[in-house]
Amino acid sequence: MAELQVGDRVIALDEDGFLEDATQWDEEVAEALAKTEEVELTDAHWAVINYLRKYYADFGVAPMVRKMLRDTKLSNAEMYELFPSGPGKGACKIAGLMKPTGCV
Repeated sequence: MAELQVGDRVIALDEDGFLEDATQWDEEVAEALAKTEEVELTDAHWAVINYLRKYYADFGVAPMVRKMLRDTKLSNAEMYELFPSGPGKGACKIAGLMKPTGCV
């Protein structure tokens, strides 16, 4: 099991770098996870992260990519520019969601 050092905390990660315990997520953890994805968070990133967290809180799953693009008004290219490893892997990981199953 991998670990992420965030301040004085050690956060457990699964084999793909997703949080083992989503309740440990906070903005400091998001910043640390973003570094593992080689992403420097901007307001545009936070808009997607906050959207994902709200959607997950409301529905218990990550949104399908088409829905995410429609709701955030971003193109697929813009999403990949923000999160080079993609909306499922990169965006969901940084947002502290559980690893998506199937196509998000």
